[in-house]
Amino acid sequence: MLYIKLNGENMVIKSVNLETVCGITSTFPENEHPEVAFAGKSNVGKSSLINALMNRKSLARTSSQPGKTQTINFYNINEELYFVDLPGYGYANASVAVKAKWGRMIERYLHTSKALQAVFLLIDIRHEPGQNDKDMVKWIVESGYEPIIIATKLDKIKRSQLNKQVELIRKSLHLTPSTVVIPFSAQTKQGRDEIYALLDDMLAYNRECELQETEDSAEDSVHDPE
Repeated sequence: MLYIKLNGENMVIKSVNLETVCGITSTFPENEHPEVAFAGKSNVGKSSLINALMNRKSLARTSSQPGKTQTINFYNINEELYFVDLPGYGYANASVAVKAKWGRMIERYLHTSKALQAVFLLIDIRHEPGQNDKDMVKWIVESGYEPIIIATKLDKIKRSQLNKQVELIRKSLHLTPSTVVIPFSAQTKQGRDEIYALLDDMLAYNRECELQETEDSAEDSVHDPE
């Protein structure tokens, strides 16, 4: 089970396992547990965020050459949840053909995963989102999800700049008022508890749905005996 304690304690991680690595032509796993995906351009701090959430220093590794990582990595968290690390996009030195392959792989995952519950999109809080970020928002929305924006590198700006930069992200990406934007720092871990709370709510909702399905199935069996 994945337990998230918000009484001042960190998320309780009992086990973390890099269970599946999928390349461009791979068949994606059909996982029973819910998946949450992490997307963002190269060097936005995606691995740092995932490591912070898993309470691990370097389980999610970045390539020594940005833009070279071309896999989707599935991390099994406590046998109840998957963190899905999508390839970083927007690396300037990647060829057009490679960029297209990454895009198709990410889009295929978003459209075909039956276990995907939420998509976290990482945006560097210091800069206005680029066209690749806007395209990613479009893909996420067209796949039926509302992106959860993680504004990374919070420790790189002054506190007085926070509201201005968050508003810039909202306007540039044309986010709805209901879209969640969480400023996050991998250095100070500010914002991590807010992400934990979202995950906790998601898992609690899934457990309720599973319980309801079990009760409905039992009731159907009573009314419709074979």
